[in-house]
Amino acid sequence: MVGVPGIFMEFSARRWLSRLQREVGLTGLAAAAALPGLSAMVDQHAAAVRDATTFGLEGTAAVAGLVLLANYGHGVLAHARERGWAPPPTDPTAWRTADWTSLRLAAVCHLAAKYAPAPRRP
Repeated sequence: MVGVPGIFMEFSARRWLSRLQREVGLTGLAAAAALPGLSAMVDQHAAAVRDATTFGLEGTAAVAGLVLLANYGHGVLAHARERGWAPPPTDPTAWRTADWTSLRLAAVCHLAAKYAPAPRRP
């Protein structure tokens, strides 16, 4: 992505993913680190998200992966909220029975953390 629109899109994606991390990722990924079975489920969801956001885009720099990841997560979250979804409580033990949406959004956070950190401002 080049130019002001690309920079704005990446900035917006990073900002949205940071909010998702605070709302779902911190607790979900901490629980996954403590519970091997949950970790495996988040990894499976991460593989599915990776496939969904990269299918047919190999070798193209037209759209930054971070932007695609944020758009995917935003779509999952919007759809879930329309149906009354709320994130699991902040107690990590609540993640033992996490629903599909919670696992999918934790996987989005997991993948977002693998991207390079935000560039430093001069």
